[in-house]
Amino acid sequence: MKPNLHRMRVVCLLLLFSAGLAAQQTQLTDGQIKAAALEVPELAKLFELKPGMTVADVGAGFGAWTMEFADKVGPTGRVYATDIGAAQIAALRAAAKMHPNVTVIEGSPQSTNLPAGCCDAILIRDAYHHLTEPAAIIKSLAGALKPGGRLAVIDFPPRPNSEVPTGVPANRRGHGVPSDVVQSEVGAVLTHVRTIADWAPDSQPNALFLVLFRKP
Repeated sequence: MKPNLHRMRVVCLLLLFSAGLAAQQTQLTDGQIKAAALEVPELAKLFELKPGMTVADVGAGFGAWTMEFADKVGPTGRVYATDIGAAQIAALRAAAKMHPNVTVIEGSPQSTNLPAGCCDAILIRDAYHHLTEPAAIIKSLAGALKPGGRLAVIDFPPRPNSEVPTGVPANRRGHGVPSDVVQSEVGAVLTHVRTIADWAPDSQPNALFLVLFRKP
């Protein structure tokens, strides 16, 4: 995308989420939009993305990463955006009006509800530590990937002196999730490719890590 067009799209996103849909939309921040713009090109390299491919953004929130992926795969590609929150789904549907190659799907704690074998790549960012039924979601993620498809889990390690949220497995050892737990749980179903311990070293209060998997 040309720089001036990218700036125009960022401004449109900010206007949409700050003025168009009231308080719930203000959760999409300028920082998130900038982070997505920085991360998606690097994720595209890890995913080996090409125009026309299909990506899913699981736990998409208010859509910053979804819209960057929509530009990356182009008009012949497809991006699925899933979440379980009503406000997030409403926001994603509003934002998707700017990108006809985005499909919004309401998930559940047990399933992404993605079509079987639909995705060349899936991102689950800052959401894995929220999972109350990780085994079911991992099965759903694996089922949505094409053979050879890739899954990236981006999250943060447990915060010091924090408690495990209600309903989340105790092996998270606090608010967050250890990268080795992600590798073990997802690696039981998909092939571990690599772990990047300092995916976003400037994030606070903990640096983000990335764990990459591949479907055989």
